[in-house]
Amino acid sequence: MRQVPLTARVVALAVVTLVGVGSCTPDRQADPGGRGGGLAQAGSAEQGTGAGGSSDPDQRTRPNPTPTKAKPKPKPKPTPKPTRTRTVAPERAAPTAPTWAAGCPQGEHQREVETYLAKLGGFGRVTVDGRQSAADCAAIKKFQQRYDIRPAAGRAGPTTYDVAKRLATTDTRRCKAGASGTTFCIDLTRQTTWAVRGGKVVWGPTVTRTGMPGYATPAGTYKINYRNIKEWSDPYEVWLPYWQHFTQGMGYHQTTTYLHEKSIGSHGCVNLLPADARRAWELGKVGSQVVLFGRRPGT
Repeated sequence: MRQVPLTARVVALAVVTLVGVGSCTPDRQADPGGRGGGLAQAGSAEQGTGAGGSSDPDQRTRPNPTPTKAKPKPKPKPTPKPTRTRTVAPERAAPTAPTWAAGCPQGEHQREVETYLAKLGGFGRVTVDGRQSAADCAAIKKFQQRYDIRPAAGRAGPTTYDVAKRLATTDTRRCKAGASGTTFCIDLTRQTTWAVRGGKVVWGPTVTRTGMPGYATPAGTYKINYRNIKEWSDPYEVWLPYWQHFTQGMGYHQTTTYLHEKSIGSHGCVNLLPADARRAWELGKVGSQVVLFGRRPGT
Protein backbone atom coordinates (compact mmCIF):
# COMPACT_ATOMS: atom_id res chain seq x y z
CA MET A 1 0.00 0.00 0.00
CA ARG A 2 1.41 3.30 -1.20
CA GLN A 3 1.73 5.85 1.47
CA VAL A 4 0.67 9.41 0.79
CA PRO A 5 3.32 11.76 1.70
CA LEU A 6 2.61 14.02 4.70
CA THR A 7 2.83 17.13 2.60
CA ALA A 8 0.05 15.95 0.29
CA ARG A 9 -2.21 15.19 3.22
CA VAL A 10 -1.79 18.65 4.56
CA VAL A 11 -2.62 20.21 1.17
CA ALA A 12 -5.73 18.07 0.75
CA LEU A 13 -6.99 19.00 4.19
CA ALA A 14 -6.58 22.67 3.42
CA VAL A 15 -8.61 22.35 0.17
CA VAL A 16 -11.47 20.58 1.90
CA THR A 17 -11.56 23.20 4.58
CA LEU A 18 -11.67 26.06 2.02
CA VAL A 19 -14.49 24.44 -0.03
CA GLY A 20 -16.66 23.91 3.02
CA VAL A 21 -16.40 27.51 4.06
CA GLY A 22 -17.54 28.94 0.69
CA SER A 23 -20.57 26.68 0.03
CA CYS A 24 -24.31 27.48 0.67
CA THR A 25 -26.33 25.06 2.81
CA PRO A 26 -30.13 24.74 2.75
CA ASP A 27 -31.76 27.15 5.21
CA ARG A 28 -34.17 25.43 7.54
CA GLN A 29 -36.26 28.54 7.68
CA ALA A 30 -36.40 28.75 3.88
CA ASP A 31 -37.55 25.10 3.66
CA PRO A 32 -39.61 24.38 6.75
CA GLY A 33 -40.14 20.68 7.49
CA GLY A 34 -37.44 19.73 4.96
CA ARG A 35 -39.85 19.58 2.00
CA GLY A 36 -37.23 20.61 -0.51
CA GLY A 37 -38.53 24.02 -1.19
CA GLY A 38 -35.02 25.10 -2.03
CA LEU A 39 -33.02 27.98 -0.83
CA ALA A 40 -34.68 31.12 0.30
CA GLN A 41 -34.57 33.84 -2.35
CA ALA A 42 -32.54 36.82 -1.61
CA GLY A 43 -34.64 39.65 -0.28
CA SER A 44 -37.62 37.56 0.80
CA ALA A 45 -37.17 38.52 4.41
CA GLU A 46 -37.17 42.27 3.50
CA GLN A 47 -40.34 41.81 1.43
CA GLY A 48 -42.05 40.09 4.32
CA THR A 49 -41.29 42.98 6.60
CA GLY A 50 -42.08 45.56 3.96
CA ALA A 51 -38.51 46.72 3.54
CA GLY A 52 -37.10 47.66 0.17
CA GLY A 53 -35.35 45.22 -2.15
CA SER A 54 -31.99 46.86 -1.70
CA SER A 55 -30.45 48.58 1.20
CA ASP A 56 -28.79 51.94 1.34
CA PRO A 57 -25.03 52.03 1.47
CA ASP A 58 -25.06 53.16 5.10
CA GLN A 59 -27.15 50.08 5.91
CA ARG A 60 -24.62 47.76 4.34
CA THR A 61 -21.75 49.05 6.33
CA ARG A 62 -22.77 50.87 9.44
CA PRO A 63 -19.76 52.60 10.87
CA ASN A 64 -19.54 52.76 14.60
CA PRO A 65 -20.68 56.20 15.73
CA THR A 66 -17.95 58.24 17.23
CA PRO A 67 -18.90 59.42 20.65
CA THR A 68 -19.42 63.13 20.89
CA LYS A 69 -18.29 65.10 23.78
CA ALA A 70 -21.11 66.47 25.85
CA LYS A 71 -21.18 70.22 25.84
CA PRO A 72 -20.91 71.73 29.24
CA LYS A 73 -24.12 73.36 30.45
CA PRO A 74 -23.94 77.14 30.32
CA LYS A 75 -23.86 78.78 33.68
CA PRO A 76 -27.02 80.83 34.29
CA LYS A 77 -26.44 84.53 34.07
CA PRO A 78 -27.38 86.49 37.12
CA THR A 79 -30.74 88.28 36.73
CA PRO A 80 -30.14 92.02 36.64
CA LYS A 81 -31.89 94.00 39.30
CA PRO A 82 -34.77 96.11 37.99
CA THR A 83 -33.95 99.75 37.66
CA ARG A 84 -36.50 102.46 38.04
CA THR A 85 -37.15 104.36 34.86
CA ARG A 86 -38.99 107.65 34.79
CA THR A 87 -41.88 107.52 32.34
CA VAL A 88 -42.19 110.70 30.35
CA ALA A 89 -45.71 111.48 29.22
CA PRO A 90 -45.94 112.18 25.48
CA GLU A 91 -46.25 115.80 24.64
CA ARG A 92 -49.66 116.77 23.47
CA ALA A 93 -49.75 117.92 19.91
CA ALA A 94 -50.99 121.42 19.41
CA PRO A 95 -54.36 121.58 17.63
CA THR A 96 -54.10 122.09 13.89
CA ALA A 97 -56.82 124.71 13.99
CA PRO A 98 -57.86 127.15 16.71
CA THR A 99 -61.08 125.15 17.19
CA TRP A 100 -60.42 123.79 20.63
CA ALA A 101 -58.21 126.65 21.73
CA ALA A 102 -61.24 128.87 21.35
CA GLY A 103 -63.24 126.70 23.74
CA CYS A 104 -65.89 125.98 21.10
CA PRO A 105 -66.39 122.88 19.01
CA GLN A 106 -66.39 123.44 15.28
CA GLY A 107 -69.63 122.54 13.52
CA GLU A 108 -70.16 121.04 10.09
CA HIS A 109 -71.41 124.40 8.74
CA GLN A 110 -68.59 126.60 10.03
CA ARG A 111 -67.80 128.44 6.80
CA GLU A 112 -71.45 128.91 5.81
CA VAL A 113 -72.40 130.32 9.20
CA GLU A 114 -69.37 132.63 9.15
CA THR A 115 -70.46 133.87 5.72
CA TYR A 116 -74.05 134.56 6.78
CA LEU A 117 -73.07 136.21 10.07
CA ALA A 118 -70.63 138.46 8.24
CA LYS A 119 -73.45 139.48 5.90
CA LEU A 120 -75.96 140.08 8.69
CA GLY A 121 -73.54 142.01 10.92
CA GLY A 122 -74.11 143.03 14.49
CA PHE A 123 -72.74 139.87 16.17
CA GLY A 124 -69.05 140.74 16.35
CA ARG A 125 -65.98 140.12 14.22
CA VAL A 126 -66.14 137.00 12.08
CA THR A 127 -63.38 135.61 9.84
CA VAL A 128 -64.75 133.65 6.90
CA ASP A 129 -62.19 130.85 6.65
CA GLY A 130 -64.07 127.74 7.79
CA ARG A 131 -62.04 127.47 10.99
CA GLN A 132 -63.28 128.19 14.46
CA SER A 133 -61.61 130.97 16.44
CA ALA A 134 -62.30 132.75 19.69
CA ALA A 135 -63.91 135.65 17.83
CA ASP A 136 -65.99 133.33 15.63
CA CYS A 137 -67.14 131.42 18.69
CA ALA A 138 -68.24 134.57 20.48
CA ALA A 139 -70.16 135.78 17.42
CA ILE A 140 -71.92 132.45 16.92
CA LYS A 141 -72.85 132.28 20.60
CA LYS A 142 -74.29 135.78 20.45
CA PHE A 143 -76.31 134.86 17.37
CA GLN A 144 -77.61 131.68 19.02
CA GLN A 145 -78.60 133.52 22.17
CA ARG A 146 -80.42 136.20 20.17
CA TYR A 147 -82.55 133.62 18.33
CA ASP A 148 -82.89 131.13 21.20
CA ILE A 149 -80.95 128.36 19.46
CA ARG A 150 -80.17 125.66 21.99
CA PRO A 151 -77.58 125.02 23.20
CA ALA A 152 -75.86 128.34 22.66
CA ALA A 153 -72.41 126.73 22.64
CA GLY A 154 -70.89 128.42 19.59
CA ARG A 155 -71.07 125.35 17.37
CA ALA A 156 -72.16 125.93 13.76
CA GLY A 157 -74.66 123.09 13.60
CA PRO A 158 -77.71 122.50 11.38
CA THR A 159 -80.15 124.74 13.28
CA THR A 160 -77.70 127.64 13.47
CA TYR A 161 -76.99 127.22 9.77
CA ASP A 162 -80.69 127.08 8.88
CA VAL A 163 -81.62 130.19 10.86
CA ALA A 164 -78.64 132.19 9.62
CA LYS A 165 -79.36 131.24 6.01
CA ARG A 166 -83.03 132.17 6.23
CA LEU A 167 -82.25 135.55 7.74
CA ALA A 168 -79.35 136.39 5.42
CA THR A 169 -81.30 135.50 2.28
CA THR A 170 -84.48 137.38 3.22
CA ASP A 171 -85.20 140.19 0.75
CA THR A 172 -87.17 142.85 2.59
CA ARG A 173 -87.95 144.62 -0.69
CA ARG A 174 -90.38 141.86 -1.66
CA CYS A 175 -92.92 143.08 0.88
CA LYS A 176 -95.40 145.60 -0.54
CA ALA A 177 -95.64 147.87 2.46
CA GLY A 178 -98.27 150.52 2.88
CA ALA A 179 -97.48 154.16 2.23
CA SER A 180 -98.16 155.14 5.83
CA GLY A 181 -98.17 153.57 9.22
CA THR A 182 -96.56 150.24 10.16
CA THR A 183 -96.68 147.21 7.89
CA PHE A 184 -95.80 143.77 9.19
CA CYS A 185 -94.24 141.54 6.56
CA ILE A 186 -94.09 137.72 6.69
CA ASP A 187 -92.05 135.62 4.23
CA LEU A 188 -93.78 132.25 4.54
CA THR A 189 -91.13 130.49 2.42
CA ARG A 190 -88.19 131.55 4.58
CA GLN A 191 -90.23 131.72 7.79
CA THR A 192 -89.06 135.24 8.60
CA THR A 193 -90.86 138.45 9.55
CA TRP A 194 -90.11 142.18 9.89
CA ALA A 195 -91.81 145.57 10.08
CA VAL A 196 -91.60 148.54 7.76
CA ARG A 197 -92.49 152.13 8.55
CA GLY A 198 -92.00 155.08 6.25
CA GLY A 199 -90.20 152.86 3.71
CA LYS A 200 -87.62 151.69 6.25
CA VAL A 201 -87.23 148.40 8.10
CA VAL A 202 -87.77 149.21 11.78
CA TRP A 203 -87.80 145.66 13.14
CA GLY A 204 -86.17 142.47 11.96
CA PRO A 205 -85.95 140.46 9.92
CA THR A 206 -86.33 137.82 12.59
CA VAL A 207 -87.42 134.19 12.63
CA THR A 208 -90.98 132.94 12.90
CA ARG A 209 -92.94 129.71 12.57
CA THR A 210 -96.30 129.60 10.85
CA GLY A 211 -99.00 126.96 10.32
CA MET A 212 -97.97 123.32 10.07
CA PRO A 213 -99.28 120.92 7.39
CA GLY A 214 -103.08 120.94 7.49
CA TYR A 215 -103.09 124.40 9.08
CA ALA A 216 -101.18 126.44 6.50
CA THR A 217 -101.11 130.18 7.11
CA PRO A 218 -102.61 131.84 4.02
CA ALA A 219 -100.79 134.40 1.92
CA GLY A 220 -102.50 137.79 1.46
CA THR A 221 -102.86 141.29 2.86
CA TYR A 222 -104.77 141.82 6.10
CA LYS A 223 -105.12 144.28 8.99
CA ILE A 224 -104.85 143.80 12.72
CA ASN A 225 -108.42 144.04 14.07
CA TYR A 226 -107.99 142.86 17.64
CA ARG A 227 -105.21 142.86 20.25
CA ASN A 228 -104.79 141.56 23.74
CA ILE A 229 -101.68 141.45 25.92
CA LYS A 230 -102.61 137.88 26.92
CA GLU A 231 -105.30 135.96 25.08
CA TRP A 232 -106.78 132.62 26.14
CA SER A 233 -107.18 130.07 23.34
CA ASP A 234 -110.41 128.14 23.85
CA PRO A 235 -109.80 125.31 21.37
CA TYR A 236 -106.20 124.66 22.50
CA GLU A 237 -106.49 125.77 26.13
CA VAL A 238 -103.31 127.79 26.29
CA TRP A 239 -102.43 131.42 26.94
CA LEU A 240 -101.21 133.41 23.92
CA PRO A 241 -99.00 136.34 25.05
CA TYR A 242 -98.96 139.53 22.94
CA TRP A 243 -101.88 138.46 20.81
CA GLN A 244 -102.54 140.48 17.59
CA HIS A 245 -105.27 138.93 15.45
CA PHE A 246 -105.53 139.63 11.72
CA THR A 247 -107.66 136.88 10.04
CA GLN A 248 -109.66 133.67 10.65
CA GLY A 249 -108.52 133.24 14.25
CA MET A 250 -104.88 133.71 13.21
CA GLY A 251 -102.47 136.35 14.48
CA TYR A 252 -99.10 137.19 15.95
CA HIS A 253 -98.28 135.81 19.42
CA GLN A 254 -95.41 134.55 21.52
CA THR A 255 -94.61 130.90 20.88
CA THR A 256 -95.65 128.35 23.47
CA THR A 257 -93.11 125.71 22.29
CA TYR A 258 -89.51 125.64 21.08
CA LEU A 259 -89.64 127.77 17.96
CA HIS A 260 -86.97 125.81 16.05
CA GLU A 261 -88.76 122.48 16.32
CA LYS A 262 -89.64 122.32 12.64
CA SER A 263 -91.51 119.03 12.83
CA ILE A 264 -94.41 120.90 14.39
CA GLY A 265 -95.92 124.33 13.91
CA SER A 266 -98.87 126.50 14.77
CA HIS A 267 -102.49 126.09 13.82
CA GLY A 268 -102.14 129.02 11.45
CA CYS A 269 -100.77 131.70 13.78
CA VAL A 270 -97.46 133.47 13.39
CA ASN A 271 -95.26 132.33 16.31
CA LEU A 272 -92.59 134.68 17.63
CA LEU A 273 -89.74 134.50 20.14
CA PRO A 274 -90.58 136.31 23.43
CA ALA A 275 -88.44 139.38 22.68
CA ASP A 276 -89.83 139.63 19.15
CA ALA A 277 -93.43 139.24 20.31
CA ARG A 278 -92.95 142.16 22.71
CA ARG A 279 -91.42 144.33 20.00
CA ALA A 280 -94.17 143.55 17.52
CA TRP A 281 -96.70 144.46 20.22
CA GLU A 282 -94.96 147.82 20.75
CA LEU A 283 -94.99 148.60 17.01
CA GLY A 284 -98.47 147.37 16.12
CA LYS A 285 -101.96 148.67 16.69
CA VAL A 286 -105.43 148.00 15.44
CA GLY A 287 -105.41 148.92 11.77
CA SER A 288 -101.75 148.01 11.14
CA GLN A 289 -101.29 146.22 7.83
CA VAL A 290 -100.04 142.59 7.61
CA VAL A 291 -98.61 141.26 4.34
CA LEU A 292 -97.91 137.55 3.90
CA PHE A 293 -96.33 136.04 0.76
CA GLY A 294 -94.84 132.72 -0.31
CA ARG A 295 -95.67 129.38 1.29
CA ARG A 296 -94.15 127.43 4.15
CA PRO A 297 -92.25 124.41 2.75
CA GLY A 298 -94.15 121.18 3.30
CA THR A 299 -97.60 122.76 3.61
